[in-house]
Amino acid sequence: MGKVITVASGKGGVGKTTITANVGIALAQKNFKVLLIDADIAMANLSLLLGMQASPITLHDVLVGESTVEDAIYEGPAGLNFIPSGLSLESYKRVDTERLEAVVKEVAPKYDFVLLDAPPGIEKNVMSSLAAADEILLITMPTSPSIADVLKTKIVGQRLGSNPIAVVVNFSMGEKGEIANEDIMKMLELPVYGTIPYDPEVRRSFMQQKVQPIILRKPSSPASIAMRKVAARVAGLKAHELTAPGKKQGFLSKLLAIFKIGKRKSK
Repeated sequence: MGKVITVASGKGGVGKTTITANVGIALAQKNFKVLLIDADIAMANLSLLLGMQASPITLHDVLVGESTVEDAIYEGPAGLNFIPSGLSLESYKRVDTERLEAVVKEVAPKYDFVLLDAPPGIEKNVMSSLAAADEILLITMPTSPSIADVLKTKIVGQRLGSNPIAVVVNFSMGEKGEIANEDIMKMLELPVYGTIPYDPEVRRSFMQQKVQPIILRKPSSPASIAMRKVAARVAGLKAHELTAPGKKQGFLSKLLAIFKIGKRKSK
């Protein structure tokens, strides 16, 4: 059974979708079977980042019962699979988000990792994404308001039976007044899986004629390196095993990583 991880935040604008895409690609580059799901059914952005916004069948169609989940799965960058959400407001109005958990359970056994890009906040759509997960990876900026918001998401996830495993600190600029990782860990009572520095190349990735995740466009940039380290923590690998772009993971390393994941789940 694949590990289902919902990537969640408090409010929007903290880079959650960017991290979901790049961490997923980093895992796929190491030969893990990865499925990304854009669970932000109201304001879908993951398909735009992956350059797959023209996909004809989406999660909307699955959740309204007009298509099977297999019909909504597409091949994305680095060989990962992707289920986009629709951009149509009309189909959004008819979506039954309570079906999301069943859809995820149907496809999860075919993958090593299923990453859900959740909507921001703690509304009904968010709760469906959190309830569908085995684990929750929280994204925050090193500021008090952002940490307070993500704490609410953590509490909601726990009440829904999911397991918040860690936090990723994004947009770190090393400036005075930023909350230190040690304090973030104390406030959230979670480990920090990585600190992603502010990197102008991330913004430039959205400004190209062809939008492309930074881990593919600039694999040696500071943000790309940091996100591969986050992926290593998610996979239970040592950081250096995911810091070299493009190198496929051997069968033994993959087997050991999956074994570590199983041990983590059983705790």
